[in-house]
Amino acid sequence: MPADQSPKIVIVDESPIRAAILEEGLREAGYVDVQHIREMHNLLARIYALDPDVIVIDLENPSRDVLEQMFQVSRAVRRPVAMFVDQSDAESARASVEAGVSSYIVDGLKKERIKPILDLCISRFNAFSKLQDELERTKSALEERKIIDRAKGIVMKLKGLTEDEAYVLLRSTAMREKKKIGEIAQSIITAAELLK
Repeated sequence: MPADQSPKIVIVDESPIRAAILEEGLREAGYVDVQHIREMHNLLARIYALDPDVIVIDLENPSRDVLEQMFQVSRAVRRPVAMFVDQSDAESARASVEAGVSSYIVDGLKKERIKPILDLCISRFNAFSKLQDELERTKSALEERKIIDRAKGIVMKLKGLTEDEAYVLLRSTAMREKKKIGEIAQSIITAAELLK
């Protein structure tokens, strides 16, 4: 989404009055593309159909079931989610954070607070997403390193090479085959397991 373009925001709220307050606050804050979902039935499908940039959930007195449904939405969509609730407890707040809710605001439905809350929500979501991506890259690199080390061990044993020589052989084979060294290593492991 271009920086100068207003994000598409979806409000999830069964109360038309509360949703109107939120929508008015969003429009006053400069957000022009605002949609409202009133029905909780098939909520995830409705959100996917609208494909918003930010989701604002407003719950008056959320039951455990409603909160769990909202948490499922939060986990599934990978978008910034701001959740406004009138009443809460420590466990609900903790569960919302674990579910990926970017901002969990108790007794906070005041239209003048909406823009700073959404700005924080988006910023927090982006920071968390960046951390998640870095964690995934690190895990992937670690897994690849394990596979390469295992393949080096197989090559060392079969060809009577040193560790450095086995690595050079893996690397040169990867370059010649125009593949990643991890792919070559995985092929060696797979072949070795087949030949056991």
